[in-house]
Amino acid sequence: SAVSIRHQSYNQLALHSNQSREIGELLILIWTWPFGEPFPLNTCLSVYGISGCNLTTDRSVYNHADAVIIHHYDVMRSKHLPPKESRPHYQRWIWFNIEPPIVTENLNMLDNLMNMTMTYRHDSDIVIPYGYLKPINTPQTFMIPTKTKLVAWVVSMWYPGTRRAAYYEDLKKYIQIDVYGKHHTPLGWEDFYSTISQYKFYLAFENCNHKDYITEKLWGNAFGMGAVPVVLGAPRENYERYMPSDSFIHVDDFSSPKELAEFLINLDKDDLRYKQYFNWRSQYAPVREVGWDRHYCKACRALHQAQGYQVIPSIAKWFLS
Repeated sequence: SAVSIRHQSYNQLALHSNQSREIGELLILIWTWPFGEPFPLNTCLSVYGISGCNLTTDRSVYNHADAVIIHHYDVMRSKHLPPKESRPHYQRWIWFNIEPPIVTENLNMLDNLMNMTMTYRHDSDIVIPYGYLKPINTPQTFMIPTKTKLVAWVVSMWYPGTRRAAYYEDLKKYIQIDVYGKHHTPLGWEDFYSTISQYKFYLAFENCNHKDYITEKLWGNAFGMGAVPVVLGAPRENYERYMPSDSFIHVDDFSSPKELAEFLINLDKDDLRYKQYFNWRSQYAPVREVGWDRHYCKACRALHQAQGYQVIPSIAKWFLS
């Protein structure tokens, strides 16, 4: 059974792992296309420089696979977590999830099944952040895009009752906010940069407060468009682990949405102070972690480097902490 893998001989596992390394290739089964989106399976070496990776979606090789990567969103409503067959003793199951707790259902069905985690959390076995800052070797001058508008927000999924929804409803009483996306002003990708880069501020409001859950709303929609992010989600200290403290504005620094609105209106009138939010740009460049193949190739590299074997008793206890 799946649980009995905990009692398999580690020596057997080590032997198989050593054989795999000698052969130089790991067979990794992608259980489902993430969100039903296919991607190229042969880019690990050619694009990312990661060798020894044979990615496949062919479930007939299940009994020979070194690992199975299970994207949680695609199986979380299943009555039975696939795969159902007993697994080879050396095979690792990897829990892949990029969604926050508000979206992630049925975690208890994973008890004693998973061996590794692959999420945006930096305490995952395989870390796949939405983005990061890359140091620039030679300091550069960043040209702030021409600004003609004040505050923008692009929102596709509306979660009534969340803190961000309530905060927005209050904030818009005191400052003009232009909202784009589903149920609001349409905005296609071809016009995204030319539109959002005109704004001084961007509401990078996450749909929940969760450790390390800092998404494309900041990395792409704000930093990528040359706007100053106004963030709501994890505490300020969490953001400061991954970016300079003066690169963003956090709603928690203000006693109320009204106070935040007044701050933004005053900052709009002070060009010198506003430009200071871009000082970090001379030393760092924002990088988006995009491409499903990038994540799966990163998993392959982690599997090659993995030491020992573990079974995670409760994904829920860890992820919801």
